[in-house]
Amino acid sequence: MSELKVYNSYTRQKEIFEPIVPGYAGMYVCGPTVSGESHLGHARPFITFDVLYRYLMHLGYKVRYVRNITDAGHFEEEGREAEDKISKKAQIEKLEPMEMVQKYTNLFHWAMKQFNNLDPSIEPTATGHIVEQIDMIRTIIDKGYAYEKNGSVYFDVRKYAEEYPYGKMSGRVVDDLLETTRELEGQDEKRNKQDFALWKAAPPEHIMRWNSPWGEGFPGWHIECSAMATKYLGKHFDIHGGGMDLQFPHHESEIAQSTICNHEVPARYWLHNNMITINGKKMGKSYNNVIRLTELFSGSHPLLEQAYHPMTVRFFILQTHYRSTLDFGNEALQAAQKGMRRLWDAYKVLNEMEGGGTDAGDAELDARCIKLVEELDEFMNDDLNTAKVLASMFEMVPVINGIRDKHIDGDALSKGTIEKMRVAFKSYLEDIFGLQDEQAMAGGEDNKLDGVLQLLIDIRKDAKSRKDFATSDKIRNQLQELGILLKDEKDGGVSVSFA
Repeated sequence: MSELKVYNSYTRQKEIFEPIVPGYAGMYVCGPTVSGESHLGHARPFITFDVLYRYLMHLGYKVRYVRNITDAGHFEEEGREAEDKISKKAQIEKLEPMEMVQKYTNLFHWAMKQFNNLDPSIEPTATGHIVEQIDMIRTIIDKGYAYEKNGSVYFDVRKYAEEYPYGKMSGRVVDDLLETTRELEGQDEKRNKQDFALWKAAPPEHIMRWNSPWGEGFPGWHIECSAMATKYLGKHFDIHGGGMDLQFPHHESEIAQSTICNHEVPARYWLHNNMITINGKKMGKSYNNVIRLTELFSGSHPLLEQAYHPMTVRFFILQTHYRSTLDFGNEALQAAQKGMRRLWDAYKVLNEMEGGGTDAGDAELDARCIKLVEELDEFMNDDLNTAKVLASMFEMVPVINGIRDKHIDGDALSKGTIEKMRVAFKSYLEDIFGLQDEQAMAGGEDNKLDGVLQLLIDIRKDAKSRKDFATSDKIRNQLQELGILLKDEKDGGVSVSFA
């Protein structure tokens, strides 16, 4: 079996994955800023790194997967103004900041469950690690790479760049940043325009604030991840993941902070998924194409022709390599829905064939199917090429269906080959890709509704036996309003029909 290779954004090349501690893997992925509901763009990184998490465990690694919740700060250094997203949104929604944080954290967790993402090993929050962030900022000041001004603390990028390769991963050049950085509130406090905030002094109206050696304030976005990654994975760990949009300034700033505090680049491998576009356009409020996950699952956004099951979305994301741009459109999603159905149907046939086949089989067909099975691991080990894995699985479908429909002799495959195909389909569809059968899930929901209906029928029957006709009639009448008609039969049973 080939070795796992991943594309390291820091070195810009594919490298064999060699964990720092053999048999163990530490992975940090930047989690959501819970100032609003998760949208389609958030689906891709968390599904991508869920698959990596699953695959590392499939390979036998004991994985510590840390994914944070940003519930404080996250003001935009490169935006229209240096604002705290959490505090601002809480004021708009007239909620306590932590009330709003809980609301959107719950929604995020709900969406991750819909996608069948595994829970991370640890999910730290920024507000739960203020002490660690202050300690790191103190260290950076003591080492001469940060300075305080009017209660705020800034990282001295120019000084850092004199000794370290700032911008190596994103390809940014410090001198160019001087020309491109926008004029923002508080820029006059900085020694250089490209310096970023480690701590921001809180103005009187600011809701979220903490005591610090520099006065009351709140942390910068970048220091939060540095502090949490260091605490739970150590000064040097295996994998740091996130969307490509985080390379600059977030991950470059993390590297700078952690390098000063811990004397080395924090992660050995930096993995970044590419962006999602919608009908060829970048997602943005001006295009009215920011599709929230609840809208995606319900079909309530004007750009959507129908509701899309979370498994359809997950499958669609995995049909494209994680480092390639992914364009969402109704036709593509509907094609993905049909494609996934074909694979699940073939998987069902394989399960029905368990124990079937002959000792020999057709040598040529057997060899072709064995090669397709072996390619699955090769493609997955080549920088998680889920697209090629699925393509190889689709190549097996005509053979499986041919045997089912008797176009191909039922003894054409050997027992060993059928078993290898069945195990491969289970491993990749269920265990590694985390997919679930939409039809089976829908059937499960129908069974639950049938159970609820039977419970109401039993309660009504019990009410009639106690001559509680008010309750009995209420159940029958309200079900009728919902289009469910109950008819009492002579033998004491109840027939159900739908209007």
